[in-house]
Amino acid sequence: MTAPGATTTPAGPERIRYHAEYAWLPDRAEPDADVLIEVVDGRFGAVTPGVPVPPDARRLPGLTLPGLANAHSHAFHRALRGRGHGARGDFWSWRAAMYAVADRLDPDSYLALARATYAEMALAGITGVGEFHYLHHRPGGTPYADPNAMGAALVEAAAQAGVRLTLLDTCYLTATVDGDPLAGPQLRFGDGDAARWAERAGAFTPAGAHARVGAAIHSVRAVPADQLAEVARWAADRAAPLHLHLAEQPAEHEACLAYHGKSPTALLAEAGVLGPATTAVHATHLTGSDIRALGGSGTGVCACPTTERDLADGVGPFRELADDGVPLSLGSDSHAVLDLFEEARAVELNLRLATLARGHFTPVELLRAATGAGHAALGWPDAGRLAPGDRADLVTVRLDSARTAGTPPVGVFFAAGAADVTDVLVDGRPVVREGRHRTVDVPAELAAAIGAVTAA
Repeated sequence: MTAPGATTTPAGPERIRYHAEYAWLPDRAEPDADVLIEVVDGRFGAVTPGVPVPPDARRLPGLTLPGLANAHSHAFHRALRGRGHGARGDFWSWRAAMYAVADRLDPDSYLALARATYAEMALAGITGVGEFHYLHHRPGGTPYADPNAMGAALVEAAAQAGVRLTLLDTCYLTATVDGDPLAGPQLRFGDGDAARWAERAGAFTPAGAHARVGAAIHSVRAVPADQLAEVARWAADRAAPLHLHLAEQPAEHEACLAYHGKSPTALLAEAGVLGPATTAVHATHLTGSDIRALGGSGTGVCACPTTERDLADGVGPFRELADDGVPLSLGSDSHAVLDLFEEARAVELNLRLATLARGHFTPVELLRAATGAGHAALGWPDAGRLAPGDRADLVTVRLDSARTAGTPPVGVFFAAGAADVTDVLVDGRPVVREGRHRTVDVPAELAAAIGAVTAA
């Protein structure tokens, strides 16, 4: 059956035409009106502004954007949303609750939770996600019969939810900067050493064209200094993205200074970890020399402002980083909020609170962070733009909701939220239509999956 708005020829591919009321095209300061978008074999064909509505095109009322990229996710953290807010605490007390959830997961329950979480992302306009994955083994550290069973569950979850996935297989070997061994729930994270991590990660080939594998260094407290370079080489040999948590907590920064005599950024630079294929997540507590090292090496930074505020981590120096040439992307991290519009505006609004000044980032800069920069950081450089030849990812946002009514299209990142998303295409496939996921009952599946791993 031919899809609405589609045409076929006896010898040619199916062509689907959409007509956007407004669409934000590359290198434009604000959206264009009446944009005709043609999709051919999962790629954008012609993208033409100023065209009246053709009779064979599917109308997209509102503002159409490139698909959003969530460059940093821990899918199982979704089970913690709204929990643990009744008492004081910090990142480290929150981490204890997170470990309790991690200890209850197996491949089946992880598939259910990740499928629902990724489907929630699709509802929010996210077409590609980077999963920072370190739940490798059984509780206690014994490998599954398939040593990559948990990673395979995530790949399958993304396929069922209809989003692309970069599985950032994470090396996690020690509990502290000075080398304390993993214990308790952490045991399932570890492979022993970087060589065994590389052997396991290298043996995994994800099923499906929607997924690829990258590498991650959990943090300088989790990978000893003499093993950092091995993880970086593994990624470089495969031309794979490399991600890492950096300077998220002052305590980690101070411990690294005390043990190594240098900041985490300097330690990573010395080990050859920094570079254009590397993305540092958080980068909250940096010195001026750290900022220059990241910028000079071409390393990207993924800001996760809703998690950083939820865990009282602080506000990162994102304007200084951008001014030094650092590409900025966005992530939802712990999914305290799963809304890339909120992540984008929080980059700006948090800096307003910290500096008592406005106007740190333009709407175009926020758009780039939420779209093209994030997809590129995940190893999909041909996504994140409404441009001929790129992957046909798009998200349409209502301009007539209670949140967006009367707002000009250029102001979408300061007005809209995930609930305003109406339509989502991933590689040309409709995943969300009229605000509903086409295959997943997201609220019901989230409730069931979270209940299964949080029940006493």
